[in-house]
Amino acid sequence: MWALKRLNLDWAEAANLRLTQLNEMEEFCCHAYESSVVYKERMKFVHNKKILKRKFKSGDLVLLFNSRLKLFPGKLKLKWSDPFKVVNVSPFGAVELESEDGLRTFKVNGQRVKQYLGTDRENHLVEQLALKDGPCPTNE
Repeated sequence: MWALKRLNLDWAEAANLRLTQLNEMEEFCCHAYESSVVYKERMKFVHNKKILKRKFKSGDLVLLFNSRLKLFPGKLKLKWSDPFKVVNVSPFGAVELESEDGLRTFKVNGQRVKQYLGTDRENHLVEQLALKDGPCPTNE
């Protein structure tokens, strides 16, 4: 009997307590949902800010990023492969490239290529100078 006096048998008070707990839980869930929406918007903004808008036309020369280099890192290995010619650009960012010899075409993501600013692989005339035979002059 002494144990029954310690229990709260007032149904109205117990019902009000349970309703307030449910309301607090619902408010907590709404706050968590709003926080997740704000977090997702911020992350989307940061991600989209890092994406570079690159415009390519057919006929442009581009360099292709070598993504396999991350698996086998090398200090002096080049991260960008030889220039390729752009054949076609899709509206959603895919770029169709043609190999240097013109035999092979393939599609890649537009974020993996960058504009090639070098020469068109033209042969340049280099002047050669012959050095005189004999010992080098020393400062004595």
